[in-house]
Amino acid sequence: MSNGPVLITGGAGFIGSNLADAAIARGRECHVVDNLHNGRRENVPSEAHFHQIDIRDAEDLAAVVGESGAETIFHLAAQADVRVAVDRPTFDADVNVLGTVAVLEAAREHGCAVLFASTGGAGYGEYPGLPVPSPETAETRPLSPYGASKMAAEGYLSMYGRLHETPTVSLRLGNVYGPRQDPHGEAGVVAIFCGKLLDGEPPRVFGDGLQTRDYVYVGDVVEAFLAAEARMPAGETINIGCADEVTVLDLVEGLGAGEPVLEDARHGELQRSALANDKASDLLGWEPAMAIGDGLQATLESVRAHRSDPNSRAPGALEVASAETG
Repeated sequence: MSNGPVLITGGAGFIGSNLADAAIARGRECHVVDNLHNGRRENVPSEAHFHQIDIRDAEDLAAVVGESGAETIFHLAAQADVRVAVDRPTFDADVNVLGTVAVLEAAREHGCAVLFASTGGAGYGEYPGLPVPSPETAETRPLSPYGASKMAAEGYLSMYGRLHETPTVSLRLGNVYGPRQDPHGEAGVVAIFCGKLLDGEPPRVFGDGLQTRDYVYVGDVVEAFLAAEARMPAGETINIGCADEVTVLDLVEGLGAGEPVLEDARHGELQRSALANDKASDLLGWEPAMAIGDGLQATLESVRAHRSDPNSRAPGALEVASAETG
């Protein structure tokens, strides 16, 4: 693994801040780029260099990349809300496609590798004949503008590799959960359920609760990004998931959240989704380490700890792991 500086777009967010913690713990100089639209300044480790800019501000971004001396850009900044994407597809494409092009241009100019946080389930979609767990060889048929924009961004990464020889890797993530996920947000069902549990309220489940997702712990996702940087299988697209289908009702039971309130199913929601991870094992030497039951409890404890002192920095995966083993 390189010991040079890294730059993380979206580094004030849930996954990005956990990645920043891990990079710094390994002795890396870390630069964080975030516009704080969804990220939180307090999530950024004090040892990191923080730059409050939008990735679509191409000139400012390129200047920061050049000044940072970064060898690797971990590109996690995104418009990640599926419902926002449906309501505002041009905004979604602006951030996820044009923003990614700006990142790639900065990387090309300054000779950086780019590791991209893509999507698994939203990319593959759901259609007759799609194997579940889904391998990287399966056709992608997104059912939302969000999935489509992420697949378009993957195309740009591949093209920059061919045209400019920019080293790029796309990691198609499952449903990431864990410490620092926002219990008041829209994307993180595990954190939302944790918030409801701590509020003494029943969880709301849309549909029958039997829809499945591949829930992968944020600490495992961080390790996947670092393994991808270390091995750099340039030009590859790799699933990062547990290859395991977990229902929404399984989450409720695993958290001990009580009897859920069932509401109408959401239009267009996938019924089944999981990601095959053989390629991650072969190319990265990566396998998920956190069992779902343990991960749910770690997330709950992180949300509880932050509620006890909301003015403090929310514990991340490294802090939770240290507390459990210390």
